Amino acid sequence: MKLIVGLGNPGEKYTRTRHNVGFMVVEKLVGEKSWSKSKGTPLAYVHMKMGKEEVEVIKPLTFMNESGQAVMGPLKKHQELSVKDVYVIHDDLDIELGEFKIQFGKGPKVHYGVNSIEKTLRTSEFWRVRIGVENRKVRGNKGIPGEKYSLQNFRKEEEEAVDKVIEEVVDKLMGVVF
Repeated sequence: MKLIVGLGNPGEKYTRTRHNVGFMVVEKLVGEKSWSKSKGTPLAYVHMKMGKEEVEVIKPLTFMNESGQAVMGPLKKHQELSVKDVYVIHDDLDIELGEFKIQFGKGPKVHYGVNSIEKTLRTSEFWRVRIGVENRKVRGNKGIPGEKYSLQNFRKEEEEAVDKVIEEVVDKLMGVVF
């Protein structure tokens, strides 16, 4: 079994922000399937079979900095699930817009959602799907702090690169995970 966690912030105002690219990926991965809300843990989930693999895909319903709360619930619920079977999908300002990396135990210098998960799980030994959102060099955005920049919506001219990388990540996950 695998657990795929898309990081983001709940609420309509965050839907197309850089920080919500993890939500965008899992929504594309799940497609038309309906999300259920967990009764005990603040998350939405879809349990499905992909190939021969059982997969639970989740979106924490906490804000980014408290994402660890949502990850612990499925790990307790599915005893056969190992931390090494967890894939956390998140935005990364260390990677250029349109690029991504899938790495085990390696993450960005600073990401409060990932930090929350590491703190809750007491390990950094899980998979990270790092989606590049850095594009501040364009149009004089260099001086915007990362925390503010990641909460901005993607600009119109960035949408094509974002949609393309989401497709690539979903295809790669299908090949790597399943």
